[in-house]
Amino acid sequence: MKSDGGTELLRLLHEHTGGEAPEDAAVPDLAAAGPEGRAARTALALREATASGGWTLLDHPMLALEVAGSPAYLEPDAVVVAPDGRWTVVEIKSFPMIDAAADPSKVGAAARQAAVYVLALERVAGLMGGAPGPADRVAHSVLLVCPKDFSNLPTASLVDVRKQLSVTRRQLARLTRIEEIADALLPGASFALDRSAPELTDTVESVPATYAPECLAACELAFHCRDRARSMDAVTALGRGLRAELGGLTSVGAVLDAARGRAGDAADPAVAALRRAAVLRAQALEGAAAGGAVCR
Repeated sequence: MKSDGGTELLRLLHEHTGGEAPEDAAVPDLAAAGPEGRAARTALALREATASGGWTLLDHPMLALEVAGSPAYLEPDAVVVAPDGRWTVVEIKSFPMIDAAADPSKVGAAARQAAVYVLALERVAGLMGGAPGPADRVAHSVLLVCPKDFSNLPTASLVDVRKQLSVTRRQLARLTRIEEIADALLPGASFALDRSAPELTDTVESVPATYAPECLAACELAFHCRDRARSMDAVTALGRGLRAELGGLTSVGAVLDAARGRAGDAADPAVAALRRAAVLRAQALEGAAAGGAVCR
């Protein structure tokens, strides 16, 4: 896709977007020291490409996006700059498009991934200023390139990521900033490995933990947080999905009391569902006991 100056990639992009037919494209060298240097080199290349008035293919550019107050570095497959100054994200995937359609779940995952790249490009465009503005300069439709049917020939489709952009913006806005987390730590708290075991234990204990079973596959502190969740009788130990369903009922004891009618507002949908479930369970147990007696 990217050989010969990205000729095939540009052909597919032109096929779906129209405009001036690409003859060839500049492919700038984006090498630099470290991710920060590569991100700065990419921003410079985007500025130069926009001013050149020609086609430019950025192969594996490096973009920076602030996540909870800390920079995260992202590397899309490609970004194409058109002669009109418009930037388009290109995602190249290995799953096929069969009869011009691909697996919806895989397309959705690719769209969510590409939306993050679009956000990072908008940040670069905002720092550049000038016309067109960031909202007009960065295309909100990304070019998804996949194998055609069961061959190794490429085909492509434009995927609108505006919905994914809105969701991602909301998620990023809700994240707790690193500075706020640091301010909540004890004075002198440190996670440095050269600290003594009691010091590290005190620091870890001072940080709130929200455990979920999925943590076991990704976090070294999962067993520690699971023990804390169990000692607090927290429903988070049963999974995030169940935690969301239970609303304000945050402990197993509170859930059991609500189900047995000892506590909770009957108008609360979660409490009503628990009491209904408790009635059904009791009926099922009675039926099982009666059936067992007949069998005996």
